[in-house]
Amino acid sequence: MASLKEAAQKNHAENPQKNHAEAMHHERLGGRTQQVFFAPEEAENFTYPQSFEVDYNKRANLDVAELDAKAVNQKIRQLMSEGYGTIVLQNPGAKHSLAVGILNRLNLQIEGSLGYFGCGLIDGPNIRIKGRVGWSCAENMMAGCIVIEKNAGSTFGAALRGGDLVCKGDVGSRTGIDMKGGTIIVGGKTGIFSGFMMQRGRMVVCGNAGKNLGDSMYDGTIYVGGSIESLGVDAVEGEMTELEAAFLKRKLALYGLPCPKSWTKIVSGKQLWNYDNLEPSEKKLVL
Repeated sequence: MASLKEAAQKNHAENPQKNHAEAMHHERLGGRTQQVFFAPEEAENFTYPQSFEVDYNKRANLDVAELDAKAVNQKIRQLMSEGYGTIVLQNPGAKHSLAVGILNRLNLQIEGSLGYFGCGLIDGPNIRIKGRVGWSCAENMMAGCIVIEKNAGSTFGAALRGGDLVCKGDVGSRTGIDMKGGTIIVGGKTGIFSGFMMQRGRMVVCGNAGKNLGDSMYDGTIYVGGSIESLGVDAVEGEMTELEAAFLKRKLALYGLPCPKSWTKIVSGKQLWNYDNLEPSEKKLVL
């Protein structure tokens, strides 16, 4: 039996034009430091050595009203070690730093709101939050899916690296700051400086965007379904394709979000790519 890698190479050789279009190769996503970290034949490297085998049908309800954040996170880890694949957090009380550092497959449901830094440093879990979230939700998220039913604070998805991060309501300023991959979806509007210093990935804003959108973005793509108050430094409009429009429609349908009738695509103007070659005095002017 041919390996996945050989099958992919054969498919690409037989359908080069089709594969080129489906992968949206016309959009440049390759930065200076892109690397291939995993190969299909290295399946053993897709999970962490300390991860737990869990059963999604094994469910636990956890009332955390009387527990502090550290105790809650330790309890989640204990339940995963016992094989629980579905955990329901009740009465989170907007505590800070809940559900952080989960490096495991898990179905986590949070019945309430979170404070600052919720669900940060995760790699793998699927999380649904019925309330709101504070600043820096899903900071440094690697993989998985997070869906917030209401609104989110500033620096939503800061330094995001992978997975889907979805807020069905409005979000604050600096959404996706220093974003390095993955997809951020905002059902409502986003605040100023969203996409600031964005490096990779896609940001989808169904509503309006505030001032300085995409300021100093290095790469990646921002799609806005509403109005844009202003663009930031080196952010320019790109040409929207039918393939991208179809992708956005399918993506939003996954989370039950209506698709705007038209989109504005924002990409990097690539005028700051030679930033490292500037003299110190020139750097001060740019900053």
